[in-house]
Formats: sequence, C-alpha cells, structure tokens
Amino acid sequence: MTTQERIAEPAMAPSVYLSLRQAVRPASYAHFLLAEDQERAGQLAAECEDLFFLTRELLKALGLAGILGVLPEPQSHPERLGLGFGPGFGDGDDRQAQLLGAYADAGLLWAKVVGSTMALARALLVRGDRDAVRRLAGFLAEAGEDGAATELKTALGQAVWAEHRDPLRDISNTMPPAAIGAAIHALRAVLLEVPEDYPDRNREVNRFLPPLAASVHAIMRAQQIAVPYGSRLEHIAGGGVAKYPDIVKLSLDEIAAEFEGLVNRPGNE
Repeated sequence: MTTQERIAEPAMAPSVYLSLRQAVRPASYAHFLLAEDQERAGQLAAECEDLFFLTRELLKALGLAGILGVLPEPQSHPERLGLGFGPGFGDGDDRQAQLLGAYADAGLLWAKVVGSTMALARALLVRGDRDAVRRLAGFLAEAGEDGAATELKTALGQAVWAEHRDPLRDISNTMPPAAIGAAIHALRAVLLEVPEDYPDRNREVNRFLPPLAASVHAIMRAQQIAVPYGSRLEHIAGGGVAKYPDIVKLSLDEIAAEFEGLVNRPGNE
C-alpha cells in the first residue's frame, strides 16, 4: 500500500457526524426516483439536484477532515504526497485549524442535506408517493436525525388520515353493509400506512371499533344470526377494548371476520 493510499483510506471511516454510507443514502434514493419516472423527474428535479450538490459538498468536507485527522508529522512538502495542498498545509497549528474548519463545514452541510431531504420528501408527499417518504424518513432515523424523521412520519400519518377521513367520519352504530366494508378498509389502511409511532394511532383507531362492531351486531340480530361462541364482537361493541389499544389490529380483524362471514351467507351476496 502506498503512502497516499494509507493516508486516504481512513477518510472513509465514520466521522463524528455519520458514516459516508448514511450520508449518501438520501441522494442515492433521489437518483433512483429520477431514473424511475421521467415524468416525475421533471417535477422533482430541483429538489433532487439540490440534494446531489449538498451531498457532494458534504463528502468533500468529510474527506478533507479525514485526511487532516490522520496526516503524519508536519511535512515540509505536502504537495509531494499528491494531495494537491500547497505549502503550509503540514504546519501543526494550521492543520488543526483546517481540521476544525472541515468538521464545521461538514456539520453545516449535513444540516443542509437533512433540510434538502425534507424538502424532497414533502414534494413526494404532495404527489401521494408515501412509500418514498417512508423510506426517506427511515434514512434520516438511521442517521440519528430522529427529530426530522418524526416530522416526516407525522406528516405522512396526517396525509393517510386525511385520505380516509370520509369513511371514518361516517362510522356509527347503524351503518349499512357497504359503509361497514368501507370503514373496515379505511381502518386497515390507517394501521398499515400510518407509522406505528405516530401519536395515538392505535388509540384513535380503537375508538372507532365499538360503533363498527355494533353495526355488524345489529345486522346479525336483524337477520337472527347468532354470534359464534368465543366471538368478542359483543364485547367490542360494548366498549370492552377501550383500554387495550395495543391489540387494536386483532380487534379489527375479529370484526372484519364476522362481517365477511355475514356478507358471504347465502342470500346476502
């Protein structure tokens, strides 16, 4: 291994901010988005190009910091190392100042990369590309940007709730079969698409279950259909699961199973 290779190699190690692999993940995904859909590329190109530029500048700052941090004793002629820096680069005090400056630049550039990633995610959210937003939020969380990731997850959750607002608003104790089916579909979509750590997601879904179960039970009574032994339908309709939001998916599945059995009975298709 040459002297230049030994010096350059540690620049790829994790910095005090993040690893290079984490730093480039938002830009890598932005490149994928542009390559995947030319129509979308025309609308998102500005956000993606900003992210590419900032990521490139960040990598340059991290690389400089890595090189400065591992240089040997001050060199009289550092340009002989092939690094392209002029005289004075090897001076101890100057090198320390450059190292601090490089890390400061890296920190500021990373903040801009996070902001650019947020802007791209919001543009994608407007387009309804929630899977892409979810992935970007995941990248930020893995890089330690929990606040930014939570902000994106919250925006994502709000978008999903807004999309299903109408069928959820119509939930009552006396719904017809079509409305029951729409409500079950909407609640399942919320549990699937709204991030699990979205504030009060399970609790909000849970509060819709008693009237939904009551509607299914009312139709069964009207058709003189007995509730199967072991079913929790009546228990849920009476509010028995109000204190157990952690099992909301199980409770919804039980309601859905009773409803599907009801609509599939001969004469109800």
